[in-house]
Amino acid sequence: MRATSEVSTGGRKPAGGRQRAKAETARAEILAAAARMMRRVGYSEMSLRDLAAEVNMKAGSLYYHFASKDDLAAEVMRIGVEAIEAEVRKGLADATDRSPIERLSIAIRIHLETLLEKSDFVSSHTRCYPFVPETVRVQLRDVRHSYDQVWVELVRNFLGPNASNESVRYLRFVLIGALNGSVEWFNPNRDSISDYARAIEKLLANHSNHSR
Repeated sequence: MRATSEVSTGGRKPAGGRQRAKAETARAEILAAAARMMRRVGYSEMSLRDLAAEVNMKAGSLYYHFASKDDLAAEVMRIGVEAIEAEVRKGLADATDRSPIERLSIAIRIHLETLLEKSDFVSSHTRCYPFVPETVRVQLRDVRHSYDQVWVELVRNFLGPNASNESVRYLRFVLIGALNGSVEWFNPNRDSISDYARAIEKLLANHSNHSR
């Protein structure tokens, strides 16, 4: 009976499977459109009505996929954090034999490239996080902590074994703040990711030379 059923449907997925696939496709389209909109206008100004129009849905249909605007924003931003962490970890995995300052430089460049060129999800997280409700921040706590730990390790190795926890924390804040702040002013027609990364790396190199 099972083989007969597969033949009679031409090898296609049963209706339930097609519906799930259609729902997954729609969900992905909503998330991508929301990431673009959050990057462009921010969290507060993102209208679910405008978002629904962009994906050719009725506004009420969005609630089939997401319980609320906050849940949608949290999912967009979670994807962003996980995406940038994956890119940085991949780059570092290919540079295990590099010096601490070289590994830190690699992470800086990958972070900037992913933030500014490759991912609306990453940019929307960076732009919107200060303005989302606390309930959204709670949902993002674990993924943000995971990515923070990548930078804690990089900075600690760069500063050396005698660096205090306070020094590691402060430098991490300075670096991440400088990198993420670029989403507000970076203009690809005027600015260069390589030049900006190089300027940061030069400051780090000066620090490293003076601390010897």
